[in-house]
Amino acid sequence: MSVTAGSALGEPCVLLKLGEVVLKGRNRELFEMRLRSNIKGALKDYRVEVRQRHGVIALFLPEGTADEVAEAVAKRVSDVPGIVLVHLARRIAKDPEAITKAAIELIKDSDEVARNARFAVRSRRRDKRFPLRSNELDRLVGGTINDTYGLPVDLSRPELTVHIEVDKDEAFLFTGGLPGQGGLPVGSSGRALALLSGGIDSPVAAYRMMRRGLRVDFLHFSGIPFTTSESIYKAYALVRNLDRFQGKSRLWVVPFGKAQQSIKASGQDRLAVIAQRRLMLKTAEEVAHRIRAEALITGDSLGQVSSQTLTNITAQDNAVDLPIMRPLIGLDKTEIMAEARRIGTLQISELPDEDCCTLLAPRSAETRAKIEDLKQIERRLDAEELAVQLADSIRPYKLDDFQQ
Repeated sequence: MSVTAGSALGEPCVLLKLGEVVLKGRNRELFEMRLRSNIKGALKDYRVEVRQRHGVIALFLPEGTADEVAEAVAKRVSDVPGIVLVHLARRIAKDPEAITKAAIELIKDSDEVARNARFAVRSRRRDKRFPLRSNELDRLVGGTINDTYGLPVDLSRPELTVHIEVDKDEAFLFTGGLPGQGGLPVGSSGRALALLSGGIDSPVAAYRMMRRGLRVDFLHFSGIPFTTSESIYKAYALVRNLDRFQGKSRLWVVPFGKAQQSIKASGQDRLAVIAQRRLMLKTAEEVAHRIRAEALITGDSLGQVSSQTLTNITAQDNAVDLPIMRPLIGLDKTEIMAEARRIGTLQISELPDEDCCTLLAPRSAETRAKIEDLKQIERRLDAEELAVQLADSIRPYKLDDFQQ
């Protein structure tokens, strides 16, 4: 694919900078293959050619692609975990004169030129055969910008930085970028099942584990038949929002109301919340085995509510054999809300709904639950068989189920 003639700016393209992936040594190629696959999945609605370079992935768009389309591609791919920076760049001929002309054209209408901002030029040669060294190219382009616009040079704290990257077949030019999600490519670490409530914490926990390379499926416990379907719609909206980070997300809903009623009828009011939580985990473990998930994910944060004491968390761990991931365990509510706001789930989580947990809200919950007391309740309920029955009753929801 050659660089076509046309305006000095050349064709728009997108450069993706990788972070943690490049540190994976002998396994790096596997991580990069997974990342490229995820990028192609995220951009399935666009015509894009994906090319791997050393520490960089270049996305080439068809000749004549409008800048607005390139911007949409950059925005979409910024949600893909494994990428730390996304640059909307210009692809130009690998020639000092062409690079200089493109740099002049690139910043011509920028706010920085209008207000006479301090600037710098940063060049990088991935192709060492290029006739100019990086510092020589910096001086050439920087001198021409200074002569053309009169901008002052500031190499320490520039307000505008023109980046030039000379590659094997072409050069790339850009001035800024979008932050990526960082982390590892989804699917590179296995599959897990997230217990998704309608609250603030669990969506953030799921997102965090996606960033660590887990493909996440979702299990929501509804209070049906004693509550409305509001919490299901809310869970669906959360999964739809989180789906942009991984694609092909799956949501299952458990009708949990009758099981909660049985727990409440056991007479162990203070232990009801922890007993319910253990039954949820047992059910989730059964579902996880069926979909070949290797771990569970919860939004627990140590000490945030009375049921999330160290003793109670230990009692919950005792209910299942699968590992339970708790990525929020050391965060406070303010930190969790800030991340929920950043990833776009906070507004959904704050919508009112009939949460199934309100069906079992004792006046005071046990903060130091004893495992043997909980097992005694479970023996009366035949919890192991009940978990299997609940897993049998799950209903899958696809992301287009509620579309009109």
